[in-house]
Amino acid sequence: MNSNAIDLGRRGFLTGCRHAHADRVLPPWSRAASIAAACTGCGACVPACPPKIIALDADGRPSLDFANGECSFCGACAEACPEPVFDRSLAAFDHVATIGQDCFAGRGIVCQSCGDACPESAIRFRPRLGGPALPELATELCTGCGACIASCPARAVSVSVPAMEVTHG
Repeated sequence: MNSNAIDLGRRGFLTGCRHAHADRVLPPWSRAASIAAACTGCGACVPACPPKIIALDADGRPSLDFANGECSFCGACAEACPEPVFDRSLAAFDHVATIGQDCFAGRGIVCQSCGDACPESAIRFRPRLGGPALPELATELCTGCGACIASCPARAVSVSVPAMEVTHG
């Protein structure tokens, strides 16, 4: 199924169509510059990934799909790559989870699936009067592993690179 196709099943009807994101999610310890400079598109990282979340995009470059699982930070992708694409001295990911407006809790439906799935307890729930608790992300705890994405029945969780704070002196 094309990622831009509309899901006509029950889940798609109840949760709305999933919006395609232009930004691809890169494998751990890789950056766009290293992929552009060194990746040959050989695909050695794809079968090496135990949770099977790495796939080659239309350009033959690796990207992650958290729809079926999370990154375990095992490093198998980096070990399998014959090129200098991965740098394990870097943080694994630049991104963190983002909880969107389609979250069930915001629509009055009790759900804490993302928080239950998070191995770092980065998603906590703030109680509120008259409705279910709302999720809040502690970005300093989020590893970007993607565990919360596959568990979200509303498909309201994605990843994004946080904006950098700039101070002018």
